[in-house]
Amino acid sequence: MSAAVLTAAPPRPAHRDPQVLRWLGAYTASTVGDSVYYLALSWAAVSSGSPAQAGLVMAVSAVPRALLLLFGGVIADRLGPRRVVLASDTARCLMTLGLAAVLLATSPGLWLLAAAALVFGAVDAVFLPAVGALPPRIAARDQLARVQGLRGLAYRMGSVLGAPLGGLAVATGGPASAFGAAGALFALSLPLLCALRLRPLPTWEKPPTGEKGEKADGPVLRDLADGLRHLRGHRVLGPLMITILLADLGFVGPLNVGLALLAEQRGWGAPGIGWLLAGFGAGAGAASLLLAVRGRLPRAGTTLGWTMVLGAVAVAALAFAPRLPVAVAVAVAVGLLAGVSGALCHALVQTECDPAYLGRVSAVSSLGSLGLAPLGMPLTGAAAGLWGTGPVFVAGAAVCALSGAFALTVPSLRRAELPR
Repeated sequence: MSAAVLTAAPPRPAHRDPQVLRWLGAYTASTVGDSVYYLALSWAAVSSGSPAQAGLVMAVSAVPRALLLLFGGVIADRLGPRRVVLASDTARCLMTLGLAAVLLATSPGLWLLAAAALVFGAVDAVFLPAVGALPPRIAARDQLARVQGLRGLAYRMGSVLGAPLGGLAVATGGPASAFGAAGALFALSLPLLCALRLRPLPTWEKPPTGEKGEKADGPVLRDLADGLRHLRGHRVLGPLMITILLADLGFVGPLNVGLALLAEQRGWGAPGIGWLLAGFGAGAGAASLLLAVRGRLPRAGTTLGWTMVLGAVAVAALAFAPRLPVAVAVAVAVGLLAGVSGALCHALVQTECDPAYLGRVSAVSSLGSLGLAPLGMPLTGAAAGLWGTGPVFVAGAAVCALSGAFALTVPSLRRAELPR
């Protein structure tokens, strides 16, 4: 045999990597299951009580998620993200199938639905950081931005497919059928997660825990404090967390509550809300597709700041759109700009963070949008009732613009780049 120089084959692009595709299939099944579950829960709650009671049941899950999310990040780092995601989807599968069985046998009161929502929120608190910490275990570092684009597409697909699937299940067999469908989707993710082969994880500052049998010693609070110190001392991640938190606080309330109020005030009705949400989803999906195909965007920190500023202008413009087609076009722009900035935030978290802290850092980055901002939605509604929808959009846009301006004025974040 003649001598030859052997070179390692270049890593596959994320969209052609079987490992990433298995993870993507599991994540998509879980996301669709989430959508079906929430539709089933809302329908069962409305059928069992008043609209106010149903709203309370739907809001219950946000409380444990907000309170426990940071500790969920510690658990993900201690036990390993795949193990936590597997346990979380197993728990959600068993819980939703159990609810389906109970609803088939009897008509439970709201207390059971509220208890289920409480447990679901607690499980979410450990599931979400683990999902954020898993991509570096299945993809090369230079593919993580593309993985975040694929994750964004899967999330949008889950939202688009989940609602009609849940509605069909409710129409066919009531909430019990919808809960059963959600449980089946959670079950579908389990063999895909079990089939993942994890990549060796580089050690930057200290050995990561979990997945290989390492034991994490010491109190949970100390691990949490270590993660927060890692954030505070990091030249990119610290400013990035402030940017994400400001953007979430300015964006989540006006877009979730304000769109419905805007459609009602302009006489566009429920179809108008649907068109606005479809426009936003189309723009966000296009942004995820862009990152998934390109793999990276140049000058990521600068692009992040400017898309936040321009997105803030588009959010404010929604309040002054005179007709529905104009508002839908603006919603597409909002979705596109918010999708680019959001994907870049996630990609920078993945590529800048020491893998040993990624669960805790993912928990902090999710705290604004999934923990704190939903709790502020009642305040957004009250402010809209006092001063009108326009000022709410403008105030939210101002906070979003502040987040983008902050990103542009911090040199380390402005110069941040995604790996090639």
